[in-house]
Amino acid sequence: MASAAGQTIALIELGGGYRAADKSLGIAAPTVVAVPVNGGKNSPSTADGADGEVMLDIEVAAAVAPRAKIAVYFAPNTDQGFVDAITTATHDTKNKPTVISISWGAPESSWTAQARSALDTACKAAAALGITVTVAAGDNGSADGVGDGANHVDFPASSPNVLACGGTKLVAANNTITSEVVWNESASNEGATGGGISTAFAQPSWQAGIAATKSGRGVPDVSGDADPTTGYQILVDGQTMVIGGTSAVAPLWAGLIALANAKNKSAAGLLQPKLYGAKGRKPSAISPQATTEHSKPQ
Repeated sequence: MASAAGQTIALIELGGGYRAADKSLGIAAPTVVAVPVNGGKNSPSTADGADGEVMLDIEVAAAVAPRAKIAVYFAPNTDQGFVDAITTATHDTKNKPTVISISWGAPESSWTAQARSALDTACKAAAALGITVTVAAGDNGSADGVGDGANHVDFPASSPNVLACGGTKLVAANNTITSEVVWNESASNEGATGGGISTAFAQPSWQAGIAATKSGRGVPDVSGDADPTTGYQILVDGQTMVIGGTSAVAPLWAGLIALANAKNKSAAGLLQPKLYGAKGRKPSAISPQATTEHSKPQ
């Protein structure tokens, strides 16, 4: 069985919490530690609040990467709290995460240039130290829920220093995948993956071969099952429920990267140059339509 022993996955959380009792889904319980940032703390409340986000992140990452340590960085739901949580995880010499997963975000246009720059700089610092940052691309289609008739991408997924994680609709039968297509169920009010072209960040060099991204950084880079109708069974505050969204895809990819790091005995860091440079069919940078509906920190 694949193991991520020796790896730590960092989860950035801006609210909610987890309960140690929520650990009986038929798999070995992971080692989970809470790391307070700027007065933030593990503060579980109810299953229909931010606890669902926290437990989704923990349980998906731990299920994909058995024996990995999960460090949850709880910070205030503010721009500064967001930045400091990433910075704290990046320079945590005790837990030493090699992957940071972020399921929080908001339309790129709703951020001030100053806040966007500060958060991007924090992600860039993580990448420079060999830490891969995975970020949910959004759950509200190509408009990202803005409602102005224009297209918008989600940030921090649009940062060129993170791995933007989009969503698919995956159908399986008898333990075999029978279909996997882009998650685009807006017509039935069941969400759609975020995706499009950034208006804040230029086209990165590793997307140079993609004509559609000439005007800016293309989102997402990778994808995974996100449709709530084909989602993830998790345990939250004693309740079993199924949750979807691209916020499940960020910890999914974080877990996969932790497994690879354990096997390779080295941290992957910024993956995009290798992903986009791989021979064969290039990964799609654009999803036709478009984080767990969490809003930008206010």
